[in-house]
Amino acid sequence: MTVNSRPAHPVMLGQNQYGKAENRVVKITRDGATHHIKDLNVSVALSGDMDEVHYSGSNANVLPTDTTKNTVFAFAKEHGIESAEQFGIHLARHFVTSQAPIHRARIRIEEYAWERIAASDADSRSIGADEAGHSFVRKGQETRLTQITYDGSSWEVVSGLKDLTVMNSTDSEFWGYVKDKYTTLQEAYDRILATSVSARWRFNWTDDEQKAPDWEKSYEQTRKHMLQAFAETYSLSLQQTLYQMGSRIIDNRSEIDEVRFSLPNKHHFLVDLEPFGLKNDNEVYFAADRPYGLIEATILRDGCEPKIPVDLTNL
Repeated sequence: MTVNSRPAHPVMLGQNQYGKAENRVVKITRDGATHHIKDLNVSVALSGDMDEVHYSGSNANVLPTDTTKNTVFAFAKEHGIESAEQFGIHLARHFVTSQAPIHRARIRIEEYAWERIAASDADSRSIGADEAGHSFVRKGQETRLTQITYDGSSWEVVSGLKDLTVMNSTDSEFWGYVKDKYTTLQEAYDRILATSVSARWRFNWTDDEQKAPDWEKSYEQTRKHMLQAFAETYSLSLQQTLYQMGSRIIDNRSEIDEVRFSLPNKHHFLVDLEPFGLKNDNEVYFAADRPYGLIEATILRDGCEPKIPVDLTNL
């Protein structure tokens, strides 16, 4: 039987990739009685010389997705997980350099943080550990993110976070906006400003000749500057706050050239208590989950080109 490697009709294969998504790997590092946890969700996407498998079904160039899954777990043992970024770099380099048909690897990682449970009495042995060195509670503040892309010569590292919910209970106003016949919103001179931050930032580390950032310190400091800017900005609009958050990161973190935010405005509406004979002096609010204003923007270091996708859910 003759196998037609390319269809005769005028149809062409476009962008394509494959891999194993959402490999849940938990690495425990035992330092005596004190343990350390890295909890990751790792997705691998590979692309390259993959025309034939689409046209004829030949798997000659295909590394099975099951193998990519196994590699994730094996690398957690072989290399450890120093940081989500470094782990992703190990994986991307391996897939591109070990498989000739693979020209590009993209590793996406979500990291879930844990913190230690403090023992009620450091001298007590009744719970089996004097400082609860192996007991943890899952942190619920945010999910840390990174995306590593490697093409055999250059790197792109985009890290970030999602689901970081923040609120200023004052120091926010919203007035002077456009009004037309459909406008009912009343101007606000003292309002709650709250959002659930989704942010990505792109590092200017692109090749192995450069000194790599301290990934863990960079995340900690970037998050700190972002939150400080949110807290310290007297806000006349969420856009203004967003710009200050991004500017603070660019100004303080030389390893980062671009930041993109997607900020849903988590609206808090003052409840009308007058029907009950009560005055509501900015005390009681209704927290609305939808619909919500969605404010998005990219903040760049001067002279840099934007590379973070506008749609953060890009394939």
